[in-house]
Order: sequence, then C-alpha cells, then structure tokens
Amino acid sequence: MCGRYTLGAPDDDLADLLDLPETPSLEPRYNIAPTQPVPVVRLMPAGEVRELQMLHWGLIPSWSKDPAMGARMINARSETAAEKPAFRTAMRQRRCLIPADGFYEWQRTAGRKQPHYIRKRDRAPFAFAGLWEHWEGPEGAVIESCTILTTTPNDLLRPLHDRMPVILEPSDYALWLDAAVNDASRVQPLLRPYQPDDLIAHPVGTHVNSPRNEDPRCTEPLE
Repeated sequence: MCGRYTLGAPDDDLADLLDLPETPSLEPRYNIAPTQPVPVVRLMPAGEVRELQMLHWGLIPSWSKDPAMGARMINARSETAAEKPAFRTAMRQRRCLIPADGFYEWQRTAGRKQPHYIRKRDRAPFAFAGLWEHWEGPEGAVIESCTILTTTPNDLLRPLHDRMPVILEPSDYALWLDAAVNDASRVQPLLRPYQPDDLIAHPVGTHVNSPRNEDPRCTEPLE
C-alpha cells in the first residue's frame, strides 16, 4: 500500500514534469498522511489543459452516505479498480496524477514495523497513478477526493511490502489523463511495477510514524 509520502521538489520542476500551464506554489511536505489535502493534477473540464488542485486523500464514492468512508479508500488495487463499485466510474472517467518525490513503507521485522523511505536515485519528482471523485452531501457540501493505485512490488520493494504505489512514466501521463479514453483496458497496461534500478530505499527512524511530525527528519537515514 501507500500510506505516507513526500513532496518537496522545486515548483518549477513539478510544472515541467506535469506540463502545467502555471507554476504551482507548494510548501515542502515530508510526511503527507491520509485524509489530508494533497495536490492532484487532472484535466480541466475542456479536456485539454491540466490543472493542479488540492483534494482530500481518501476517495469518497459519489454514492456514499458517509464521507468518513474515504478514510478506508486511500489506495485502490490496480488489478480490480475497474470492477469495484467504489472505483470503476473514476477508473473510466476521472483519472489523475498525484505528484510525489518519495514514499514510505513499513517492513515487519522481529515483531515491529521498520519504516523505510523510497525515492528515485536522482531525487527527481514523479507521479503516482490516481483516481478522483466528486461527492455531494445532502445539505450541499462538496468534497473532491482521490486515491492512489497500487500494484505488485518490484524487486526492491518486495522485501518491505507486498504492494507498492503505481509510479507512471512521464510518457504515459497524457494517456492516463485522457478522459476520452473510457475503456479501462486501454490504460491497464500502464499500471505495472516501477523499474527497481531507478529507485533507492533506506530505513528511517520512527519519527515518521506520527503524522504530526512534518520535517526533514522524517526522511533521514538511520545511522
């Protein structure tokens, strides 16, 4: 799964990577946690220009009666998202990019969980494959929310966890975002494990365990 991640890349780098019409202004984040607002890139209604918006992390299906359901929907299995009632419409019509520059996984060792930080070797930002949804409450409240798709782990992640987030290749961004592509089978091949040679992982301290801790210490390697 993917339950915490980071985003501290320079705004200009994000604008270039994600082909944004405007450079965003984002504060560095070292411990992004579920239910928090997170930056998401999607196509504007006209379907041609990309926009960056802050969405609630934890997808709330449009038919849900309780928005608290989103806390259980921070991830979606890429193998079954096109079939699950909570995700199948978004898989066809509301795909998005969720920018990051690293993420955490917890490895079970000797009866405890050891956190590890995973990033690209060159420290460059990247984008998770995401889905987003629009929810309206009975009194007119509106929440737009998102989830991160996961897949089987690559060789680097396999010793740490049995799932990993889907990291998309930049060359696949346009197809993934294209709302005109409403046949999920056309984008399914994009949802594969990321090449392990481009990633590096190292153990970090338990400082990251609390979402209240939001500082560079979260990513520092253990001595």
